[in-house]
Amino acid sequence: MKKILSLDDSMTMVQTVKLALTKAGYEVVTFTEGQKALDYLQRNKVDLVVTDLHMPAMDGITFIKKVRSLPNCRFTPIIILTTETQVKKKEEARQAGATAWVTKPFTPAQLVSVVQKVMR
Repeated sequence: MKKILSLDDSMTMVQTVKLALTKAGYEVVTFTEGQKALDYLQRNKVDLVVTDLHMPAMDGITFIKKVRSLPNCRFTPIIILTTETQVKKKEEARQAGATAWVTKPFTPAQLVSVVQKVMR
């Protein structure tokens, strides 16, 4: 079973993502703080990371850069879930190492579709 790490400072969003991906047959580990998610990634392998962009302690761009610096995560697909629509932010995320971008609000089907595309 493929394992996905989901990071969002909103507990509601974490639960929404977990429910959608669990129903689609994935194992999902969730975090609401970037540093705790990074600590987990240093010790565990995941097949995909889903992260929010705007978070208080560590924003999504910083988180992605730190994930990319981990040897076991250099090629792990990373999806950003965000309300942000600015092209500049999307480019910044892509340069940091993001694989895909999903704009909130989204449907569970949209999220699962993007997950399936980037995990091929």
